[in-house]
Amino acid sequence: MSKAIRLHKQGGPEVMVWEDVEVGDPGPGQARVRHHACGLNYIDVYHRSGLYPVQMPSGIGMEAAGVVEAVGPDVTNVKKGDRVAYASAPIGSYSEVRLMAANRLVNLPEAISFDQAAAMMLQGMTTQYLLKRTYKVQSGDTILIHAAAGGVGLIACQWAKALGATVIGTVGSDEKAELAKAHGCDHAIVYTRENFTQRVKEITGGALLPVVYDSIGKDTFVGSLDCLRPMGMMVSFGNASGPTPSFDSSMLASRGSLFFTRPSLVHYTAKREDLVASAKDLFDIVLSGKVKIEVRQRYALKDAVQAHRDLEARKTTGSTLLVP
Repeated sequence: MSKAIRLHKQGGPEVMVWEDVEVGDPGPGQARVRHHACGLNYIDVYHRSGLYPVQMPSGIGMEAAGVVEAVGPDVTNVKKGDRVAYASAPIGSYSEVRLMAANRLVNLPEAISFDQAAAMMLQGMTTQYLLKRTYKVQSGDTILIHAAAGGVGLIACQWAKALGATVIGTVGSDEKAELAKAHGCDHAIVYTRENFTQRVKEITGGALLPVVYDSIGKDTFVGSLDCLRPMGMMVSFGNASGPTPSFDSSMLASRGSLFFTRPSLVHYTAKREDLVASAKDLFDIVLSGKVKIEVRQRYALKDAVQAHRDLEARKTTGSTLLVP
């Protein structure tokens, strides 16, 4: 028997239970992976709380890194002993050992540690598609990244800076502002005391922005739209403050024929070739030294309840690991 965090109902952090699970041998197309580190991401809160419904009982967690213990029939992309990582459904990464579809695993370069991989796969590949596929950031662009001191935020600030962009970020405190600046953010706006839309207008001299990356949702939605220049793109990729409000499409027209998209890593990496390409791009930028992955919080896996409480209270910055 091994241990895992399981859900028998959705709700607050207290619904997560540390319990015994039976993990069998891998079937066709599967691999059994022993985790060395598991990533903590805000999407885990959505699965746990009920914002994203899941069938009960359920595991939780989307991201981990570890070693392949065994493979099932017809598996050719990984073998026993391989160092691997993933950021993919089905949820269940908060576990010591699990079965996983082998075609969702990527092999880790020797220079990438388990901790780095578990801290960056979901957030890093999210950053990759946001900056290079959803809206292709060009040298000279000025962009806005909300939650710039968060997991995606710190990676995105560095990566956007490497692409030649001027980065504006919103943060919740002076301490987080300094952290964001240390990771490539040129202008850190403390939204708790500053109107971020007004500050964007001041920073850009009224020119506004080609793109806003918004993982906050309800609290920042309208303000984010008001930061965009005509034909700018609103990229809504999270709901930390709650779901974005329903809106009339005339809000986009009246602000200058804006574009709106709600992307997901699931779709951007649905094809095996896209998953591999995204992971390689992430590994390359990290190995180049242009993007540094820092584990800023670490919890025992069995203490996932406290980790979720701290995440939702915005006590965490950057990447957080759960260690089996």
